[in-house]
Amino acid sequence: QVQLVESGGGLVQAGRSLRLSCAASGGTFSSYHMGWFRQAPGKEREFVAVINWSGGSTYYADSVKGRFTISRDNAKNTVYLQMNSLKPEDTAVYYCAARYSYKETIAVDIYEYDYWGQGTQVTVSS
Repeated sequence: QVQLVESGGGLVQAGRSLRLSCAASGGTFSSYHMGWFRQAPGKEREFVAVINWSGGSTYYADSVKGRFTISRDNAKNTVYLQMNSLKPEDTAVYYCAARYSYKETIAVDIYEYDYWGQGTQVTVSS
């Protein structure tokens, strides 16, 4: 079983950047595809991005494509989300999630992920 801890959130002005990190422990990190989701107040948790176990394949929500980049370092057991050109509508709690690598990489539904972190708050001011 893997434990996930997100970090790197904070308050930032629109147009600026943030990099989120998600550190994994307690399991073999390369055994999981990794995803990022977010949840704004009063809204459902939504898919942001996913990266396959090796880092060779990624997929993004249309709302972040071209602005956000997901990456991973299997030697450091960490997945990242680089967020550029942030907008107020990106304000949310951001969660990382792990999905066993024997399953297909592209998974955008929260029910398709096996483990979750506790989340980190990102607030973008206008």
